[in-house]
Amino acid sequence: MTRPLTDRAALDRQRARARATGDAALFLQEEAADEIQERLMMVNRRFTAPAVVTAWPDLWRARLPEAAISPDLETLSLEPGAHDLVIHAMSLHWADDPVGQLIQARRALKPDGLFLGALFGGQTLTELRGALAEAEAAVTGGLSPRVAPMAEIRDVGALMQRAGFALPVADNLPKTVSYADPLRLMRDLRAMGETNAMTERPRRFTRRAVLLEAARRYVEAFGTEDGRIPATFEIILLTGWAPGPDQPEPLRPGSATQSLADALGTTETKLRN
Repeated sequence: MTRPLTDRAALDRQRARARATGDAALFLQEEAADEIQERLMMVNRRFTAPAVVTAWPDLWRARLPEAAISPDLETLSLEPGAHDLVIHAMSLHWADDPVGQLIQARRALKPDGLFLGALFGGQTLTELRGALAEAEAAVTGGLSPRVAPMAEIRDVGALMQRAGFALPVADNLPKTVSYADPLRLMRDLRAMGETNAMTERPRRFTRRAVLLEAARRYVEAFGTEDGRIPATFEIILLTGWAPGPDQPEPLRPGSATQSLADALGTTETKLRN
């Protein structure tokens, strides 16, 4: 039996610790929420039965007080066919079964209901991944899983199709955050509740020598002239609709009645056999 990618108990502890400090770093959660709400404003529809899947319910209750809130557990607490809007907010990257999460979200939608999702994508923390891998190899002669793998945008689009969404769209929002040094970045990740919660993670504290070497390599490779370092975050945004009777459907291949050349007012050149 395959072991789960995510240690849920560890992830829950990390999030609880971030909440308990009273200083949770939720600026990327806020940025994703802003983007989702902007997209909602572009949809010519009033949603009366929204639901949000989130690990940070207070953030979303302040924005959508009428929404049903579901934790991002393996089984979502959403009633089938009960919602005209489902938002999956910045936790899908921790799911062991992302397709299962998407399918549950689709089933919770009424016909022609809207799904909006946000998650960290594969370009997130590329600088830190590289610096940690190089440092650990140099200091210990080995490598440990330290940053969770995250999906590429093309893969997530395919997952939307597998989950049965109509008109699926995936795009991304790159974000570069500037830090005084790599250790400040690591502290921020702790305050986000986004530190290592993989099942196969090392169960001991990272050696100080590894952290210092990673910080040195990070600054050497990516440091800016003002002495700061950039950290890349990629937020992937998903849009899809529950199938409905009134949605437009693509035409069958070969069923067009006018050629593209006619539409463009140009001459069609046939390919040679």
